[in-house]
Amino acid sequence: MKWLLILLLIVFVLLGGFLLSPSPVDSQSWQPPSAPAMRGPLAPNERLRLSDLLGRGQLAQPEDTAMDASGRIYTGTADGWIVRFNRDGEAIPWVETGGRPLGLDFDADGNLIVADAARGLLSISAQGEIRVLTREAEGLPFRLTDGVEVAPDGRIYFTDASSRHRLADHQLDLLAMRPNGRLLRYHPGTGQTTVLLRNLYFANGVVASPDGDYLLVAETPRYRILRYWLSGPERGRAEVFADNLPGFPDNLDVDAAGRYWVAMPALRRTSLDFLHRHSWLKNLVARLPSWLRPGPGRYGLVVALNQEGDIITSLQDTRGDYLWGLTSARVHGDALYFGSLYTDRLGRLPLDAIPGMGSAH
Repeated sequence: MKWLLILLLIVFVLLGGFLLSPSPVDSQSWQPPSAPAMRGPLAPNERLRLSDLLGRGQLAQPEDTAMDASGRIYTGTADGWIVRFNRDGEAIPWVETGGRPLGLDFDADGNLIVADAARGLLSISAQGEIRVLTREAEGLPFRLTDGVEVAPDGRIYFTDASSRHRLADHQLDLLAMRPNGRLLRYHPGTGQTTVLLRNLYFANGVVASPDGDYLLVAETPRYRILRYWLSGPERGRAEVFADNLPGFPDNLDVDAAGRYWVAMPALRRTSLDFLHRHSWLKNLVARLPSWLRPGPGRYGLVVALNQEGDIITSLQDTRGDYLWGLTSARVHGDALYFGSLYTDRLGRLPLDAIPGMGSAH
């Protein structure tokens, strides 16, 4: 009986400390719409399992991909390295950024432009020389530089997912549902960084339309993609392009046929949608160790959108043991390349292996 009383006392002390400790977030409640049914173009399938696997077991969470003019694939890994695949398909560490490379894209001069979560927007020359392009805008430093897109005119569009949380705490930002993100533009000629949109909910992937008249940017925890007009009568205005998506949109890309590819690291979860309705409950959950909070689960999901923002097809791995937790679906040549923040591999799937899609060219 004595030991039972001591054990109960310890439990009460720990519980009291948990309840009285300050929350790391000040959450905002949100009423998410009901998740779309997984039918029609979202009907479960195993198309991702048709992919070839690249660098399996050699890569530490390869989040995004880029291809140079010679057709070599690059990715950034959790240990801070940019890894390049040689012509034999071998993954070779190329350059260490000193941070955590996320979004990647090449400019017209062959420089690899990197959204580095820790160091800001970087440019890496073909010789491996690293130059920091920008680390802040309007006096506010970037805390989680995330997606990047180099436009045909050379201007660089990128996102700072959160002005509050770094990558290690990105789960807290998604839980808090506070608009801490920004969409930005860097002008290589002037070195000027301009804020295009503020108050975004975890601003993530960004891509320019085929005609360059607008950008799409993902708001990951809101399950939606916004359109920001760069030209025309709507210039400077933002609107919802695709809403109530089946998962959390991450990096975006577009193929030559004008189809937008959206990688989703996780499906919607009813438990998280429930939590979003109760800010006080989210503040409690945020105090828990990360492994006790709602996680992404294991599921592979990529969707394609048409020019109207409608889902026209999906690629899935319902078992979540081949390609899952996908954070990028990039079109390089006639294939899609898949990156992930959770696995040790890249995936490659020819576009003509996807029913109804065919080549991007």
